[in-house]
Amino acid sequence: MSNQLSDRINSVTPSATLEMAAKARELRASGKDIIGLSLGEPDFNTPDYIKDAAIQAVNDGYNSYTPVDGYLELKNAIITKFKRDNKLSYEPSQLVVSTGAKQALYNVAQVCLNKGDEVILPCPYWVSYSDIVKLADGVPVEVPTSIENDFKMTAAQLEAAITPKTKMLWYSSPCNPSGSIYSKDELRALADVLQKHPQIIVVSDEIYEHINYGVTAHSSMAQFEDMYDRTVTVNGVAKAFAMTGWRIGYIGAPAYIARACNKLQGQVTSGANCIAQRAVITALLESPNRVQYMIDEFKIRRELILELLNGIDGFKCNEPEGAFYVFPDVSAFFGKTLNGTKINNASDFAMYLLENANVATVTGDAFGNPNGIRISYAASQDEIKEAVSRIKAVV
Repeated sequence: MSNQLSDRINSVTPSATLEMAAKARELRASGKDIIGLSLGEPDFNTPDYIKDAAIQAVNDGYNSYTPVDGYLELKNAIITKFKRDNKLSYEPSQLVVSTGAKQALYNVAQVCLNKGDEVILPCPYWVSYSDIVKLADGVPVEVPTSIENDFKMTAAQLEAAITPKTKMLWYSSPCNPSGSIYSKDELRALADVLQKHPQIIVVSDEIYEHINYGVTAHSSMAQFEDMYDRTVTVNGVAKAFAMTGWRIGYIGAPAYIARACNKLQGQVTSGANCIAQRAVITALLESPNRVQYMIDEFKIRRELILELLNGIDGFKCNEPEGAFYVFPDVSAFFGKTLNGTKINNASDFAMYLLENANVATVTGDAFGNPNGIRISYAASQDEIKEAVSRIKAVV
């Protein structure tokens, strides 16, 4: 009965990261020892001080519907966070709290895009960007980048991608899947191009902001006075605070966009979970230094996995400056036959590693880059060592 489904849903590609995670779970259930390096999820527990705040909220009787755009106390905490960490000033009317940053992005696409509007996506990009744009009847415009340039789009590439139909630019920094971080100067160069095209709205996805290894300082497009009124800054607590399942994200945006997102969300999910919101107030008001131990461990793992992967012929890696992924170029394996399996592309290679090395990764095709695979190092050092050992043994 699939013909009874809408063309809209039939056009959507399943999330490659979730699909690979599901396949890994199936193989584990069948008895295989699968090491999962596919999901973008910290392997730490949510810090106790945040869990204690949630428990307190339960004991204080928080159980009712929440305001569609979030508790005012949480909005005030977000305002404090933006000022402290990003030197950005927002009013409560410019903020919307959603059920995860993914919903926040979906809201923005739905309220900003009309049929045929183009959205520039520097590649590689987060796996859901393209389909979120398509669900809003927008047209993703992929801009290829190179590992030699640390997967960052240049001002010249941005200028070349802009057409009369361009409505938005979406990017993440630190980037999922490459870990690249745009410097303030690099963002300024992009902003200078955008000054010639005042119709373009920017979505700056900063969910990995705090997972930064100190090479390039975090910067926000909205920090530039001439970009503030046309930038939507997206953030949340899933990654830096190990709160993926708590499902809280938020935007700081021009008030007209925030009002529209509030209107849409009111007809879809309404307000985000009450207990999670109370916990996030504590997460944001406490110093980010309280989660530095996670970032320190991720940095150790990054150095470990890069050292190990660089020891495998055919893997070409750059050094990510943030997030917890490496995105090696594996195109050297394309056209080869490994243990009887022909490798035509990154999807073939990722599936080969799952079936022959029992290691789950994600094809770069899902991120708009056909030459790479994404490997998460949000895993223990022992798991990383074993995973790369297995990979090396089968290639």
